[in-house]
This record gives sequence, structure tokens and C-alpha cells, in this order.
Amino acid sequence: MRATILNCTLKKSPEPSNTQDLADLVAANLQDLGAGVRTIRLVDHNIPPGVASDLGEGDDWPEIRQEILGSQILIVASPTWVGHPSSLAQRALERMDAMLSETSDDGTPVAYNHVAGVVVTGNEDGAHHVISEINGGLIDIGFTVPGQSWVYWNMGPGPGPSYSDTEHGHKYVHQVASLMARNLYAVAAALRERPIPVDISREAG
Repeated sequence: MRATILNCTLKKSPEPSNTQDLADLVAANLQDLGAGVRTIRLVDHNIPPGVASDLGEGDDWPEIRQEILGSQILIVASPTWVGHPSSLAQRALERMDAMLSETSDDGTPVAYNHVAGVVVTGNEDGAHHVISEINGGLIDIGFTVPGQSWVYWNMGPGPGPSYSDTEHGHKYVHQVASLMARNLYAVAAALRERPIPVDISREAG
């Protein structure tokens, strides 16, 4: 079992990332279940805007796309900015839009039989909105989103410390991160054994 985490922080490596710290918690739980995990910090790569899988020379997205489709589990990790996903989370969804029309050799849409979840941080409110926006896009693209396949942390309304600066809410977050990892792993394993059937002999109409 393989998992890919797209860290959509706006902070370039090696700057510390609260989003990375929370995503690492989920990654550790997945690794305990036997999954291999790779994290990609999107801001460290050149990902031009567009809705194609390959925009030519200098585009790093094709390699990232290959990592996503080579994994059974995708996690999109995003900070909350003015109540919305980061611009890089939106960019990732826009680039994955091309998967809507892409199929494997047997006609199965390429995102089918892959599961997805969301990690959200921010010292402001709005996490549930960010989760809904990202999950909605992932479902449209073809990913399966299990129940309770997200974890978030925020400080609540108003300014305050970030996730890595306080122990506030960490007990809850640890419980939910563990549940998220188990649910993602279980549904990914089930889909590996019994993939979603696709009847390519029928025309949409």
C-alpha cells in the first residue's frame, strides 16, 4: 500500500510547516499500518496553472501525477487562508481536472479505486469549509472519499498560536488522525480486492 501526501503550504523547504507537522501525524499512522508514504511539498516545484496533465518543458506536475496514480491513497494537506484552501491546493485540483477524461487501458477512469483524505491547519476558523471544498473536487475527479477521512486543527476565531506552537487540541487531533489513517487504509484495501466495476460497453446518454 502506498500513500502520497501533497503538502499545499505556502512555505518553501526547509521552512517549518504546521501543515507538514499535522500531515506527518497521519503519515506515521499509515506507516504503522504498513503503508509506504511520500510527501511532496508543492511550493518546491514548478506547477504552472492549467487543466492538462502535461504542460511541457519545465512542468513538474507530470512526475507528481505519476506519484498520485502510483499510490492507492492521496492526502491533500492545506493551510486555511481567509477561510479557503491555499492557492496551491486549488492549483493541484485544477491540474487533476485532466483526470476526468483520462482512462487506464481497460477503460477505467484513472482516479477510480484510489481513496483520498484531507488535512487542514490554521489559526483561524474555516477548516470544515476547506475540507468540503477539497473533498468535493476530489470526488468529482473520481477519488473515493471514506467517512471520517480528514483531520484538522485550528485555534478558533481570532489570532493565536499555530499548531506546532501549542498543545491545544492535540489530544483530539491524535485520535482523529489515527481514525483517518485506519479508514483510508481499510477502504483502499477493499478497493484493491474488489475494484469499482466500469462497464465500458455502455455509452453515456
